[in-house]
Amino acid sequence: MPDPERPERPERPERPERPTGRSRLVRAFVRPSRTQAVVGVLLALVGFAGVTQIRETDDAAYAGLREQDLIDVLDGLAGTSRRTQDEIDRLAQAREDLQSETTRRGAALERTREEVAALNVLAGLVPVTGPGVRVTIKEVDGEVTVSSLLDVVQELRASSAEAIQFNGRVRLVASSSIEAAPGGVLVDGELVEPPYVIDAIGRPTSMAAAMVFPLGPRREVARNGGELTVEEVESLDIDSVRRRTDPDLAQPD
Repeated sequence: MPDPERPERPERPERPERPTGRSRLVRAFVRPSRTQAVVGVLLALVGFAGVTQIRETDDAAYAGLREQDLIDVLDGLAGTSRRTQDEIDRLAQAREDLQSETTRRGAALERTREEVAALNVLAGLVPVTGPGVRVTIKEVDGEVTVSSLLDVVQELRASSAEAIQFNGRVRLVASSSIEAAPGGVLVDGELVEPPYVIDAIGRPTSMAAAMVFPLGPRREVARNGGELTVEEVESLDIDSVRRRTDPDLAQPD
């Protein structure tokens, strides 16, 4: 039963639903307004006119040509295509040639640098470090001769020595000389006194074997009243260098 003391609320009228975008689009297609119909017709006319104009322009360009003329046009297009492809191939080949030339120049430059570095070592122009041997020659009962020292140096060179140093002061090169002198020997004009310490960088095993083989340098030094010992060293530092001299008359060819 309704409560007599509580008044009833009047029912609210239902609000009409707002149309969505989709419903508007459907309604525009199904029941277009007058304005929409006019705009649609105008757009259709404009599109038709554009398509017709394009077709008439393309047809007008070739409509008046004979069959032979059309064949000539096609041949011209084919020739242009071939020339374009030939130019592309030529440019691609030029690019490959430039890349190959750059590679060859880089390799030649790297070989030149390696040769210059090797020649600087052989000429004694730069300090070097590497494995090698230390040969010590002492005078015990006599005087070690120049020929004995030369024999040691030649055997070291023959067994892979790349750099040789006398007593930590004189760098031996291909043009070096050893001469007898009071109190020792002259190595390239500089007096070196015994004991003689010869450092050589190269293959340690080969150079050590070259010093002690029968009838080799150690026996020759012993015959002169000296004593030769050889020590294989993992790392030797040869710091002495030669002064660069420029030729007076010779010119590069």
